[in-house]
This record gives sequence, C-alpha cells and structure tokens, in this order.
Amino acid sequence: MPSPIRATVLISGNGSNLQAVIDNVAEGKLDTTSSVYCRIARTPLALSVPEKPIFLHYTITLSSIKSSTLRHQRVFKLLGEEYDAELARLILADSPELVVCLGFMHILSPQFLEPLEKAHVRIINLHPALPGQFNGVNAIERAHAAWIEGRIDKTGVMIHDVISEVDMGKPILVKEIPFQKGRDEDLEAFETWVHETEWGTVIEGVGMVLKELQAQKQ
Repeated sequence: MPSPIRATVLISGNGSNLQAVIDNVAEGKLDTTSSVYCRIARTPLALSVPEKPIFLHYTITLSSIKSSTLRHQRVFKLLGEEYDAELARLILADSPELVVCLGFMHILSPQFLEPLEKAHVRIINLHPALPGQFNGVNAIERAHAAWIEGRIDKTGVMIHDVISEVDMGKPILVKEIPFQKGRDEDLEAFETWVHETEWGTVIEGVGMVLKELQAQKQ
C-alpha cells in the first residue's frame, strides 16, 4: 500500500481554508502526512490543530511581524527573492510531494518555483475566480464590480496548477458561482458566499490531486 502523500500548505489570511484541510485530515478524509503551515500575516492564527507531530507551523515574514502562537515557529525577516529562496529551502527540507497555496497572498518567483520543480514537487493554488478571469489580487471584488456593471453573470473558484504566470496554470477543479439579484448586491455578503464555496472546493480539489499522486506511486 502506498505511503500517504507529504503535503505542505501555504496561507496568508485567517486560516479558514487551512482549517477545513486540518479537519478533513483529522477525520481521515484526506490522506496526507507531514503537513507544514507557512504564512504571511500580521495577526496570530486561531486554528484548532490536532496534537499530532505531523502538524507543524512556521511563520515566515516579509517585514517585522510577530510570530503566531502555534507549537513550532521559525521567523525570518527577508525580502523579495531572498524570501522566496528561503521559503523553498524550508519547504524542501520537509520533503513534500505537494504544496497547496490556500489564499497565499504572495507571487512566487522563479527562486521558489525552480527548486521545487527540480525536486518534482507539485504546486497547486486556490483562486476565487474562473479560469482566465480576474487573475491576481482582489478577484472577488473585481468580479463583483463587473457583475454590478452588467459585464458578467457568474464567477467562481478554482484549484489550478501553479506556473510562473499568475493564476494561469492548468485548472484542476472549477466551481461556477452564478450571481443572483437580491442576494449578491452586498459585497461583504457575497464574499462570505464565495469563501463558503471555497471550503468545499479545496477539499475536493486537494483530494483529486492526492489520488492522482498516489496513483503515480503504484
């Protein structure tokens, strides 16, 4: 029987998508091991993390940011390419087979991508838009504004492979979100709806990739 896939998760926000992954791993619904959680953030995470040695945590900062309160912490104060090279070094030290970016608000440079490609580590990303639409930051806000202006009638979320072009990698899983009058006019409420859609998409998409990687081992 193949060993579980070693997966690393990168986040920047409040950790809601990561919490969904943690919960599903703990319940045995996602077959991963040796997960490392890296983040760029200005506030501590409030995650419910099982007391298992596979759950580690590193805080890697771009500026002077206080580390969070989880059990394992390493703080670096690095900038630009040096940051990406150090991030790649730290991740590769854990020998993952998969890196999952969940709202990781940092454009990964060749200094990060090339070492992981050389090590045959797959990188996937969650992006709150449909393929080819609203690449980069503030995708939800830009899609909402386009709907208000009558230019689109739907948006979505996707899991895709990471390449050097931002949010342009091959889609793995796409979930459409049609706009509805009377429900979606309020941006904040619509953002909540999108994030709730993301949680299910993350689990399904990551699960698909884990199965694919497992099949490659056989």
